[in-house]
Amino acid sequence: TLRKPISQSSMADWASKNLNMHTQGIFRRRISISNMLSWNGGSIKKPMLITSNRTIKKEACEMFKLVQSYMGDRQTRMDRNHVALVTVTKCWSMQGLRDELYIQLIRQTTDNTCYRSLAWGWELMAISLAFFSPSPKFQSYLEGYIYRHLDSDENIAQRIKELVDLKNKKNSKSRKKRKQNTEEEGLPISTYAKYCYRKLQKVAVTGGKKGLRKPTVEEITHARNAIVTPSLFGSSLEEIMLRQQDMYPGHKLPWVQTQLSQQVLALGGEQTEGIFRIPGDIDEVNALKLQVDQWRIPSGLSDPNIPASLLKLWYRELEEPVIPQEFYKECISNYENPDAAVAVVQLLPELNKLVLCYLIHFLQIFAQPSNVGRTKMDVNNLAMVMAPNCLRCQSDDPRIIFENTRKEMSFLRMLIVHLDTSFIEGLV
Repeated sequence: TLRKPISQSSMADWASKNLNMHTQGIFRRRISISNMLSWNGGSIKKPMLITSNRTIKKEACEMFKLVQSYMGDRQTRMDRNHVALVTVTKCWSMQGLRDELYIQLIRQTTDNTCYRSLAWGWELMAISLAFFSPSPKFQSYLEGYIYRHLDSDENIAQRIKELVDLKNKKNSKSRKKRKQNTEEEGLPISTYAKYCYRKLQKVAVTGGKKGLRKPTVEEITHARNAIVTPSLFGSSLEEIMLRQQDMYPGHKLPWVQTQLSQQVLALGGEQTEGIFRIPGDIDEVNALKLQVDQWRIPSGLSDPNIPASLLKLWYRELEEPVIPQEFYKECISNYENPDAAVAVVQLLPELNKLVLCYLIHFLQIFAQPSNVGRTKMDVNNLAMVMAPNCLRCQSDDPRIIFENTRKEMSFLRMLIVHLDTSFIEGLV
């Protein structure tokens, strides 16, 4: 479900207050907002957004050239992967450049008469959203822009035709023309827009790539591939099962869930103090995530906290939580009643029920007294660290969130103690 974004008039108002209006000609006439936000084949001499930071002012102009290079509108010796890497790394390292990149991409994908360039501009936006979010101030503007393109393919084709016809009339004399390309090369723009819209909602909450290691070419390639091939992280359970149908047709559980769980146990996680509470090295977790998304489990793992952290992330990032939203009220209403709590599990859709029972069975291993002595993670601690990954409170009221957090923990504790999961043994 898509929430309604800000109106066109609100977007125009935002632009008038935040755009760093450019000038042109010997009389330094100000360029109109519509021209400021339309495709530009030349370079820019100052940033698109108002800033007093000298470094940002310089970097913004260089970044515009990188955007043009990625979109094929400026010649470069670098391949597009490397151009994307340089661009994304600049913004990932320098927060002040992020909104500037997104507004530059909005400009270069507006009234662009070359479909291939247009598609590559949207592709770079999708890649960027895998690494960092816009600022809260700019998010609603970007969201409004993306929203307008969710079902825009026919309009885009018509608009390109109109602009090409208009330019052809103006350029009827022997002036050099930009190569026009109205043929659709690559994906429909609506495909990029739908992906970007979902990605924006998620990255606004998660904040993008964490850790100290800079982005890599592998991560850039992975972010591009995710536009067409959904990631195992952040998708719905149904999408994940559909993806693994070809590789593991007989599996009833998500491969990513069972593999990461088994890795935690294989590395002695049930004997590791603070398991699930102490996070694994974030850069190592990111590297493992990249491998898992390619259906690979590396052999060199030694720290059980790394697969444990990634497993928690997988549950937390599911598009809809393991316990769907429609059952949330029943869960927090029955947080003290073992029979009622177990009864809620029986009401869940079959796939959700299997995934939840596998998780509870897995946690029951850690709740055994012989393991608690080593991990210092008793049933209360396990419920505390895992409940936020299974249940999501929709309220914005801090008091309700605080009160429900206690109930969520208690509900999960009831399941770890009382749910019979013996049927899950041996299931994959």
